[in-house]
Amino acid sequence: MRTNIVLDDNLIKKALKISHAHTKKELIATALLEFIRNHSRLDLRELRGKISFRKDYDYKALRKG
Repeated sequence: MRTNIVLDDNLIKKALKISHAHTKKELIATALLEFIRNHSRLDLRELRGKISFRKDYDYKALRKG
């Protein structure tokens, strides 16, 4: 999808340096993927009370191998 937006040149320069992206298009695509990954993760607090462990589950014994 083609779209025109105005971006802060300083932010673009910093982001290009950090991400090692070669083009603005690559930079924006990377930023969008990262945004989607970060916001798609489940918040661990939402799982509270929804996970039940077996009564014989012993995480300490599992650490010993």
